[in-house]
Amino acid sequence: MPGGLVALLDDVSVIARTAAASVDDIGVAASRAGTKTAGVVIDDAAVTPSYVTGLDPSRELPIIAKITLGSLKNKLLLLLPGALLLSWLLPQAIIFILMAGGAYLSYEGAEKVIEKLGGAKHGQTLEDPIEDPVAFENKRVSSAIRTDLILSAEIMAITLNEVADETFLVRAGVLAIVGIAVTVFVYGAVGLIVKIDDIGLHFAEKSSKVMQSIGRFLLKAMPWLLWALSFIGTIAMLWVGGGIIIHGLHELGLHGPSDWAHGVQHAVELTTGGMSGVLGWATYAAISALVGLVLGGLLVLLLHKVLKVGGDAH
Repeated sequence: MPGGLVALLDDVSVIARTAAASVDDIGVAASRAGTKTAGVVIDDAAVTPSYVTGLDPSRELPIIAKITLGSLKNKLLLLLPGALLLSWLLPQAIIFILMAGGAYLSYEGAEKVIEKLGGAKHGQTLEDPIEDPVAFENKRVSSAIRTDLILSAEIMAITLNEVADETFLVRAGVLAIVGIAVTVFVYGAVGLIVKIDDIGLHFAEKSSKVMQSIGRFLLKAMPWLLWALSFIGTIAMLWVGGGIIIHGLHELGLHGPSDWAHGVQHAVELTTGGMSGVLGWATYAAISALVGLVLGGLLVLLLHKVLKVGGDAH
């Protein structure tokens, strides 16, 4: 009996060590995969405030809470099982899913650029009379969750691509960790951003001159911050979308666009000395954004002008 107990404890210790190693592997892999999704995360954080700005301030956090819940459902109930099933049955399809998402991001970014340049807007916007605020809010939430699904699919696909050679347990753990961490980070940041004006107003009403100055600064900075986020979100859509397309074409055997883009990047790095890393990255990102803009513009033309398919304004 004591021998059996010792053997059982020994087995438990082996299982515990194996589990600890797996947890460590998951943490390392999640960190590695998380860095690869940075572009999409920036895009998500920059785009999301547009879904609540201009609406009743009392509805901002409840709307973000609804979008957050929808995002978690997207990642954990739909995309995580789907990604694991795909990696098991048809791993070759991952690159095509990535490229489809890249094309969608390019389309969204190009549509925003065209609208800013005076092109036709698609769907109801805040400039239009809102006859049913509840229906409009629900439509905004649905639109945000739909866009989140695309961005989340990109995040999960990029993550899965980074851990494709890991065990099933590690893949599942990494996808779950990255999905939850990204959601908490993005929507926590969005919640803070959209309440900056309320924080500024609260500080402005304080008796302290310093607090009043901080409050006035926040109030004045808020419109510029929202403009900057909108601009960054559009650029990020084009940069991420175009970059995914270039990478996908390379993976499919069409090396020309990728080789040319990296060639220009390396040429810039060779001539810029201490700033080579930053300027080289910026060059590749700019080329990716240009590819995204051209591709997205063609898709906008095809959908809106040729096929006469409308789109929701964001």
